[in-house]
Amino acid sequence: MDYPSIYLENVINELSKLPGVGKRTALRFALHLLQEDEQTTTSLAESLLNMRSKIQLCKHCYSISDSEECEVCKDNKRDHSIICVVENVRDVMAIENTNQYSGIYHVLGGIISPVDGISAKDIRIAELVERIAKDNISEIILALPTTMEGDTTCFYINKIVKDMNVKVSAIARGVAIGDNIEYADEITLGRSIANRMPFDNIYSK
Repeated sequence: MDYPSIYLENVINELSKLPGVGKRTALRFALHLLQEDEQTTTSLAESLLNMRSKIQLCKHCYSISDSEECEVCKDNKRDHSIICVVENVRDVMAIENTNQYSGIYHVLGGIISPVDGISAKDIRIAELVERIAKDNISEIILALPTTMEGDTTCFYINKIVKDMNVKVSAIARGVAIGDNIEYADEITLGRSIANRMPFDNIYSK
């Protein structure tokens, strides 16, 4: 498609890099912004720049935060002896929305996937082991995708922490096989967290 302006084309090319946004949707977004007043576009641009420059990773759990410690880790009312291990920040948000979990988190930043060239060294498993060793953790809940890659990561973590004095649980299989945590509905996900089971009980079946 030919565009009447190189500047419009540049915006469309950038917007179409977003997940689920094709060229036509990008064009619709760009034309909408072009028709809005300049302040609207400026506010959007400033918000994007602030998000990129000011958001940081929590020094404890690696979730995103506006300061070096996220709101969950700062909360003294949370149970800091229980860590829920998740793949990404979207999973933290999904679990928080259930209002069924009162512990803290550990964001791995990915899952083991040899096909994609992602090994245990490429995600935050070593940091998880360090937290278990030094922070008096009594339980870790493995809340990873119910996929081959997710299960591989669960097995690896369970093996690594086997000799540590920590209980290893996994979310109940109310989350369908092959599902990502972020796409589960809040009721199902909440029940899966509340009804978690010892890891060996689930994966020995």
